[in-house]
Amino acid sequence: MKRASHFGRLSVVGSVSDNSNPRSLATAMRRKRFAFFLSLLDRVPRPVRILDVGGLQQFWKMMGSERLEGISVTLLNLRSERIEDGLFAESIAGDARDLGQFDSGGFDVVFSNSVIEHLGPRFEDQRRMADEVRRVGKRYFVQTPNRYFPIEPLFLTPGFQFLPVAVRVWLVTHFNVGWYQRFPDVASAKQEVESISLLSRNQVQDLFPEAGIFEEKILGLTKSFVAYHGWNDAGARS
Repeated sequence: MKRASHFGRLSVVGSVSDNSNPRSLATAMRRKRFAFFLSLLDRVPRPVRILDVGGLQQFWKMMGSERLEGISVTLLNLRSERIEDGLFAESIAGDARDLGQFDSGGFDVVFSNSVIEHLGPRFEDQRRMADEVRRVGKRYFVQTPNRYFPIEPLFLTPGFQFLPVAVRVWLVTHFNVGWYQRFPDVASAKQEVESISLLSRNQVQDLFPEAGIFEEKILGLTKSFVAYHGWNDAGARS
């Protein structure tokens, strides 16, 4: 699940990467990705039940929730939030690695945006989330940043993800890095640094073996991946 960030001072790179800014490049890319999602969703007969793993109402509103007639979205995140829009069925506090409160095939679609990379250093935890997404959703659409994109997406530093943990911890305890203000102690810095584990294309394919992989590109470089499955002819796995 996503962790709360210690938002720091915006740089030029940060302003480009700011998902809360409706005019940023990051938001433009999200809108393009969401248009791809909607093109798939158009194939599915209404009504449609969506589980957004790691989702917030703000994301759907920014993407244009008024266009989603016949859609009901259940939000699951570390904390629940008060529902403010008829699009949302409920908001639940939970763990992306354990969706045991939901039946197999209980949702027409499972959607997840930039969450699976936040589950810590163990690939097994990412596999647990992937397996739960595949179990609960008749279809799925899961996005995650590319480990090999030159600029790390949260610390906004070229090659930050490839530095030894000790070096990363030293940097974030001595400087404001990306979206993060300087951490006050080594323990909290290490916990945050180790909570983010970016994935390669091969790893995404390993987690979702039956999925198609859509590559989002910027200046010819792959910025993130979308694993999607179950959409052909509006058909889902039985």
